[in-house]
Amino acid sequence: MEEEKIVYSRPQCSTHLAATEDALYVLGGRWTIRVMIAILGGHTRFNELQRTIKGISARVLSSELKKLEVNHLVERTVLTDQKPVLVEYVPTEYSESLKDVIAALADWGKKHKKKITA
Repeated sequence: MEEEKIVYSRPQCSTHLAATEDALYVLGGRWTIRVMIAILGGHTRFNELQRTIKGISARVLSSELKKLEVNHLVERTVLTDQKPVLVEYVPTEYSESLKDVIAALADWGKKHKKKITA
């Protein structure tokens, strides 16, 4: 099966570049997508996230969570009725829009790995 070749006009190309730059501004960090995958996977507490995402420091995780909160992808919830007080990071409804993007990246990554290791 031959893949369809996509050719963009100059205005389309400029539009796609600008939109991609916007997306990469939010998601382009080394850890951002990994943090979102962990949160979308049900990990909500800071220490749980840090254990799940191998190699991320507490400072970097904190920074990533703040960035994701500013971009309306996670919501920080403080549970004061607990002792000690618990803080959870839960995915927003808007973050659901990332699931297809993450799935497409994972699919491409599997195919790419298979191609370069063949």
